[in-house]
Amino acid sequence: MAKANPVTGEERERVRELHAEGKGRNQIAKELKRSGRTISDIASELGISFAARAGQVAAATEVRQMDLAERRVRLAEALQADAERLREQLWEPTTVWSFGGKENTYEDHVFPEAPADVKRTLMSAAGTAIDRSLKLSPPKDETGTEEGLALITKLMSGLTSVYKAQQDQEAGEGA
Repeated sequence: MAKANPVTGEERERVRELHAEGKGRNQIAKELKRSGRTISDIASELGISFAARAGQVAAATEVRQMDLAERRVRLAEALQADAERLREQLWEPTTVWSFGGKENTYEDHVFPEAPADVKRTLMSAAGTAIDRSLKLSPPKDETGTEEGLALITKLMSGLTSVYKAQQDQEAGEGA
């Protein structure tokens, strides 16, 4: 069994200094090559707390999450626009060309709409863009399913409480 590495007075003082500099628990742990739990224990012994910093970290995390959500929505909108542009190409005049042959010649022909193989490729690309768009920003459930489940859960919880109270009362009367 390995012996625990005892915390020195020097380390305790260093924790106090780093905390005073505004460093967080994980930063201090990394610098002192100790676990976060050990740093928390030392801080507790010293009567210092990382709680104020935790509030700042939570606020910063929330802001970052909101920024990411906004970026996902913008990307989802761009992917939706891409899908719409790809779909429009299905019905637009399309130039099909070839280059080669014995004489190494170039030929092209304009069709009133894309040939079937091109349509298949365009539909696949549009489908991928739509799929990614929906994953980034799924449509809201407007069927009321979530609200219905919440109501049923509340109702069941209330019925369970009433049943338990009734069972307790009957058990008390029978004693």
